[in-house]
Amino acid sequence: MEMIEPNVAALAWFALFASIASLGFYVVAGLFPLETRPDLTARPERLALAAATALAFAALLVGSALYGLEHLRWTSLVIVAGLAFLFAPGVFNLWPTRWRDGVAGLAITLAVTAAAIGALQMVGGVYLA
Repeated sequence: MEMIEPNVAALAWFALFASIASLGFYVVAGLFPLETRPDLTARPERLALAAATALAFAALLVGSALYGLEHLRWTSLVIVAGLAFLFAPGVFNLWPTRWRDGVAGLAITLAVTAAAIGALQMVGGVYLA
């Protein structure tokens, strides 16, 4: 394994971050355009939840990319990120519909993304400060 990727621990962390970011992509992609989501635009707190989820997703995406670029070989980064993005729709479709398309899904996604950002800070250093 060391000939393929010498930093296996960083590879495992990056796989986790890339998987969460890929799932977050599908949740956030379902938010836009906001005109199609009257359940979010009707109440300001739901709109704030959507904005916070989108910002957390963007922060995790940038932080994960920087972590991967610093700690992994380019080939490992591309393969793991590609596999995470490829298999994310299958995992996304396993979620109940009310989690995927509702406020509960946004709250869960925000919580998981925030936890992943915290883990990224602990493991990788200061990427998002």
